[in-house]
Amino acid sequence: MYAVVVTGGKQYRVAQGDVIYVEKLNAEVDTTVELDNVLVVSKENGELVVGKPVVEGAKVTAKVLAQGKGKKILVFKYKRKKDYRKKQGHRQPYTKLQIEAINA
Repeated sequence: MYAVVVTGGKQYRVAQGDVIYVEKLNAEVDTTVELDNVLVVSKENGELVVGKPVVEGAKVTAKVLAQGKGKKILVFKYKRKKDYRKKQGHRQPYTKLQIEAINA
């Protein structure tokens, strides 16, 4: 059984027990989060339920494992012959989730 959920503007295919990294959510560590924006649910008998646009009454329950920041990426802007250089670093915040249940 799996589901496709939307959070942070991105879509994730999840099954029970999966660990995913999503855009930062306002939730404390060791709390549960319900993701109710479910696009597709595949049931155990092979039936595929596709929402228009979301599946009614479907929820995915997840536990927050950690809040953190990703690896640093460098943003370097440069214009030749103009003596313009700008170097910036960026670390994207994330939330680590473990999928506990898919309710459809």
